[in-house]
Parts: sequence; structure tokens; C-alpha cells
Amino acid sequence: MAKKILVILTSADKMGDTGKPTGWYLPELAHPYKDLVDAGFVMESISPKGGKAPVDPGSVEAYKDDPTCQWFQKDAKAQALVDNTKTASQIKPSDYAAVLYPGGHGPMFDLASDSSIANITAEVFNKGGVVAAVCHGPAGLVPVQINGQPIVKGRKITAFSNAEEDAVQLSSSMPFMLETKLIEQGGQFTAAPLWEKHVVIDGKLVTGQNPNSGEGVGKAIIQLLS
Repeated sequence: MAKKILVILTSADKMGDTGKPTGWYLPELAHPYKDLVDAGFVMESISPKGGKAPVDPGSVEAYKDDPTCQWFQKDAKAQALVDNTKTASQIKPSDYAAVLYPGGHGPMFDLASDSSIANITAEVFNKGGVVAAVCHGPAGLVPVQINGQPIVKGRKITAFSNAEEDAVQLSSSMPFMLETKLIEQGGQFTAAPLWEKHVVIDGKLVTGQNPNSGEGVGKAIIQLLS
């Protein structure tokens, strides 16, 4: 039986009350998804609200010439994955060998406080599964508790850095600064210079810093599950 991976997507299409559009970020799903599917994994998805998970329109524009992103947008199975997400109550955590949180700013506004989804992630991790997150995807790790402690406590981790948030001029639109929060939770945070690929693996926890790190996170999942 092919191993299943659960993609955890945001339902947030706006950055809080700013009205700025957001969602999940195209290359942070497209790149790992392509590698994982090619490696024989079965991909399923959930989101806080279920149904169609909104893609960040800015990511579609920014990566319009990226061949993998172009493929993802035309592939029927890939589109079904993002258009027909289930909710937390509709799946069994024991079915999955890994969870993957793509970024985009959306997770900052819903996954960062979603205890139902956090409990699924904790269960997968506690049973030896891989937990992976890219860019702002680690916002979804904030509510995840392992033995009463934050999942990131004492573990090496990365995410979209404060410097990158400042560089895109969205720090003031965020409910919190992700790097700061992960450090407060006891994460051993490292960051590469702006936009450079940076993937951190600590046991079964895999994190990538920014959109350019998505492919590396996918390859790390494959390595850990092979």
C-alpha cells in the first residue's frame, strides 16, 4: 500500500482585517507535491473550513513562468487536492506517514490557532511520522504540543525569517512574527540570508525557510520515509 501524506492547507484568503489577499503559496506546494507524487506517495488534504483552499494570487503571478507550478495548475489530481480539502474531523491521523504544511501568509491567520489540526499533527508525530512545513507553514506548528510542550521546543527549526517579513513589508500586517514566536517556544531557529534555500531536518521534523526551500523539504520527506 502506498504511503499517504496529508497536506494541511490554509482557509484564509485575507490577511486579517487588512483586506490584503493571501492563501497558500503556489511553489511551496507544487514543488514538494510533484516530487512526492513522482516517488509514489498518495497525497490527501485538509483545511480548517474544508472545500476549496485559496491560493495566494501573488504567488500565481510571481511563479507564472515556473514549469512545475505551471504543471501543478493544469494537473487534475493536483487541482482536486486543493479544491476538495476535507476537515480535521473527516480523516484519521493513523492513515498518514507524514503531514506537510505549505506556507503563504494564510497559515498565520488560521492554522496558527487551530487545535483540531494541531492534534492530528501531534498524533502523526508521536507515531513516528514526519512533520514538514515550509515558509509560513511552521505557523501551523505553533499550537502543536508533544507531551505538553511545543513541538519545536529544543528542536532545530527554520521558517520565514523576520528579515524576510520586513523585506516584503508585511510585518505590520501579521498577528505575530513567526521567527520570534518559534524562538519563544524554545525552537533552535536558524535562517539563511534573504530568499536563499534553507532546509532544517531534526529527527522527523523538517522545515524550510522560504518559497525557494519547498523542493528541498519535499526531498527530505522522501528521504525520511524511504
